[in-house]
Amino acid sequence: MLRLERILGYASDAGMAGPLHALEHGGKVERILLSGDDMLRHRLHVVTDRGTECAVALPRKEKLGNGAVLLLEPERAILVQLERQQWLTLETDDPASALKIAYFAGNMHWPVRFEENRLRIALGGPEQHYLDRLAHLLQDGKVRRVRDA
Repeated sequence: MLRLERILGYASDAGMAGPLHALEHGGKVERILLSGDDMLRHRLHVVTDRGTECAVALPRKEKLGNGAVLLLEPERAILVQLERQQWLTLETDDPASALKIAYFAGNMHWPVRFEENRLRIALGGPEQHYLDRLAHLLQDGKVRRVRDA
């Protein structure tokens, strides 16, 4: 098992871009796909997209982020990639319902985004769990679930 104990930089750093680009062309860049919640962790056991088992053990002062480079060798690099965030999108044209749903999401400490008359809730688990918690606000039809394309 490969032990990764520090962040060397980020893929967007000027000093990292060249070496990573060359390794990418040779098919020698491995990625660790992490959820937003896992990005907050300092210790985790993961497997790269190429099957390399890794033990990540970072100092508390270091924070994982999208594009974090954990290994850079002449023949291989390992970097962190954020999994695509899944969202539950709700829509309403009723101002009172909009306040209720936003207030409820805030009380639940759910990360959200506002887009015009839509509230997008970042899913950190199964969507049905969120829908079950929101059932009392969805039942009258003033708040509607919108499926993302």
